[in-house]
Amino acid sequence: MNSAHRVLLGALLVALHAVNALGTSLDAGSYHGWTNAWTLDNGIVRAVVVPEIGRVIQFGFSGEPGVFWENPRLLGKPMPAKPWETHGSFGGDKTWPAPQSAWNWPPPDVFDKTAVDGMPDGDGGVILASPVSPSLGIRTERRITLDPLRPVMHIVTTYLKVQGEPVEVSIWVITQVRPPEKAFLPIPARSRFFGGLSKDMAWPSEFLRFGYRRVSITRDPANSWKIGNDADRLLWVGPDSCLRIDQPRDPGATYPDGGCSMEIYTNGDPVPYVELETLAPLRKMSAGDIVSATNTYTLFHRRRRTAEAEADALLK
Repeated sequence: MNSAHRVLLGALLVALHAVNALGTSLDAGSYHGWTNAWTLDNGIVRAVVVPEIGRVIQFGFSGEPGVFWENPRLLGKPMPAKPWETHGSFGGDKTWPAPQSAWNWPPPDVFDKTAVDGMPDGDGGVILASPVSPSLGIRTERRITLDPLRPVMHIVTTYLKVQGEPVEVSIWVITQVRPPEKAFLPIPARSRFFGGLSKDMAWPSEFLRFGYRRVSITRDPANSWKIGNDADRLLWVGPDSCLRIDQPRDPGATYPDGGCSMEIYTNGDPVPYVELETLAPLRKMSAGDIVSATNTYTLFHRRRRTAEAEADALLK
């Protein structure tokens, strides 16, 4: 390599570093009445984080409507004492501890019913940090970043065991999205579930369709349903865009809900959202332990005539 080539390569590396460093803007401001929101935008997609309600409230292509569901009756509202009894849920993306059977209902203390601290991470992202849960002795941190060059958001969710007796938990991430044309759950080639779905959950046949190594779901407006299995991704297909959520599955780990790592829940009217849910391995946490799980959210513009064709292409 001669000196001219070295100079050219050096200039290219400097330029690429600048693109990566400056590819995502981070702005503090208001969003639908919340005054302490953070907006991340890489020129392709944007994400809106609202610490006051402890979640990523929106994600979508820049300049287009987002794909996350937002409760119109709670826009700009502070976190109530019992948010699930106030017109349903805020929407967006949040974390709960799994399995739900360990606490039944409602979610324990700081999970989804308190404001959290929000701050820049110094590298173009945002960190949400919760107080310590009095019942579990765990606090949560969520780091939200955008890929500088792609329509991708990463959320790293971390549970830190601060105090109290050991507890077995899984990091459960719940993403509430707008009602899709269809949602898809892949069926692994060697699924641990007979027929590819957990038999501990039910779904009426008129809203469920099996395809090659996948099942498609439409929302029942009259009732709520849930299904799950041992897949490592989920797909939401809307009229103009698609959202895929990926989380790697550890084949040697134990998962909650009978071994489920991916679940889909649909809510009936008058609160018409769908949940794409990921579950990390169960871990017994003692004071000082830290566990993390990473979700990757990728947006695609619709390119194919049917939702099934999109699924065949995007779930490979």
